[in-house]
Amino acid sequence: MKPLGKRLEGPMAAKPQSNDPQTKSPGNITFGKAATQGQWGRAWEVDWFSLASVIFLLLFAPFIVYYFIMACDQYSCSLTAPLADIATGRARLSDIWAKTPPVTTKAAQIYVAWVTFQVLLYMLLPDFCHKFLPGYVGGVQEGAMTPAGIVNKYEINGLQAWLITHLLWFVNCYLLACFSPTVIFDNWIPLLWCANILGYAVSTFAMIKGYFFPTDARDCKFTGNFFYNYMMGVEFNPRIGKWFDFKLFFNGRPGIVAWTLINLSFAAKQQELYGHVTNSMVLVNVLQAIYVLDFFWNETWYLKTIDICHDHFGWYLGWGDCVWLPYLYTLQGLYLVYHPVQLPTRYSLGVLLLGLLGYYIFRMANHQKDLFRRTDGRCLIWGRKPKVIECSFTSADKQKHHSKLLVSGFWGVARHFNYTGDLMGSLAYCLACGGGHLLPYFYIIYMTVLLTHRCLRDEHRCASKYGRDWDRYTAAVPYRLLPGIF
Repeated sequence: MKPLGKRLEGPMAAKPQSNDPQTKSPGNITFGKAATQGQWGRAWEVDWFSLASVIFLLLFAPFIVYYFIMACDQYSCSLTAPLADIATGRARLSDIWAKTPPVTTKAAQIYVAWVTFQVLLYMLLPDFCHKFLPGYVGGVQEGAMTPAGIVNKYEINGLQAWLITHLLWFVNCYLLACFSPTVIFDNWIPLLWCANILGYAVSTFAMIKGYFFPTDARDCKFTGNFFYNYMMGVEFNPRIGKWFDFKLFFNGRPGIVAWTLINLSFAAKQQELYGHVTNSMVLVNVLQAIYVLDFFWNETWYLKTIDICHDHFGWYLGWGDCVWLPYLYTLQGLYLVYHPVQLPTRYSLGVLLLGLLGYYIFRMANHQKDLFRRTDGRCLIWGRKPKVIECSFTSADKQKHHSKLLVSGFWGVARHFNYTGDLMGSLAYCLACGGGHLLPYFYIIYMTVLLTHRCLRDEHRCASKYGRDWDRYTAAVPYRLLPGIF
């Protein structure tokens, strides 16, 4: 999940290394220094626009999160009312801040216990789900080769951690009653400060580690600009010991495991306040739980995504996974606590079908591409031998390589149709909240901007890589996301 730049990639979310629908032989991959500098991960040099973007996010992303949560807490989720109060003099910034709950001892204890529990599940409990769940790939798995030529091993046990965590949650709710199921909502803003502390602490630690004691110095990148290095990260795969990998842990745990617990706590609060749980809250819980479970079911596949294969670990991932993801990806459930929308039956069924269809397209498009890559095109897609465009490219070491671009299945409908499915699911989350306020629609606006930008970025990279062969591909598949429109 690349939190600020993915569904968190998204979630949201997990996205492939690129949206380049290709396959190539492992023997064709090279990792020389020149190739690394030209193609891998974040930039070596920073232009003024990139620097301005970095400083903007460092300054305003925390404020954006606070503003959304504060608007719900003090203004019933209205995004315009705080601005109107300040503009007309009915409230001052100091007044709003004074009403904001501070960090509390209870929240700190909850958060420390939560993160510690997830660390223990990640480090001390080898995966056993792969031994009895058909089709699930867990346990020790290899990641992609890094620019320095290192192949890291990972203990894939996220699904197991999710199952154990939620089992204990339900045992507490129905049997033990050690804490209220509304505990997350009741401490939501104090927990925000705890999440910020962890996000900044781990980002700062990763920065220092990258400079003074990196896991592998060959996989570090330095631009000479402090702000860019802090945000985008210096070290490629920071680790403590053999198994604690910062990127895998913070991308998947604690934020994504918490996502469904947060929604359940919101549902419990709705039940407490109104005596029932609305169908809109059920929809949000079900649709987002499908996405979360998909992430953990495919955690091994996630090792080959942009987050792991290209991104360095800095504030962008560290703070984003601790704060941006759990607080902004759950806005729909939070909104429904304050506005318990009961949807008409036909409308709710339509939203459910939209969400399920979006998920199906997202998952099947990625499956088709992965199958095509694994088999070097020797497979069936939609019952037929896939159509391909043969292409070639020259790597930084001047060697020529051959590849294939897929133009069958969903990849013949549009060049990034997996993103289209992602957007359909995102829209369904928002539509479940009705049309009373703009706040729950932040997610679809954010995802549309994010994935459109990613579309253009991927295509620029592919055009540079494949040249005229890419022109042939775009002629065969003329649309990016929406056939006939874009």
